[in-house]
Amino acid sequence: MTIVRKDDWYSSLSQYIDAAFRRPFAYGEFDCTLFAAGAVEAMTGVNLYADYAGRYQTLAGGLRHLKKLGFDNHVDYAASLFEEVHPSMAQVGDIAVVDTETGHGLGIVQGSRIYVAQPGALGLGLVDLLQASRAFRV
Repeated sequence: MTIVRKDDWYSSLSQYIDAAFRRPFAYGEFDCTLFAAGAVEAMTGVNLYADYAGRYQTLAGGLRHLKKLGFDNHVDYAASLFEEVHPSMAQVGDIAVVDTETGHGLGIVQGSRIYVAQPGALGLGLVDLLQASRAFRV
């Protein structure tokens, strides 16, 4: 599958992030994977999780859906779709992997920071790009 950014990707991404900024975290509705997938959809028009959004309520449930696709986790799924780049080379709109208390989380690069959806939080948080352990070019 070839995923290409639309001509108006930047404004579409900005509108998506603005709409997500105060959204509460909820597995299967608005978690780190669905946040990143929504950003990809805003930039490219490709919905990577159309069949799975709303069909799980826990991290374990989301991982079960990914295992059905043949992936151990959401990071492996992202790695199968996008070119991996060193985090220092990540650009606006790329997917970044950050290590969390519950495992790896996905976020969206915005300059020197990463927007992330956080369990137990309302809306998006910001993490320094230097905290990314991996990154994928969208």
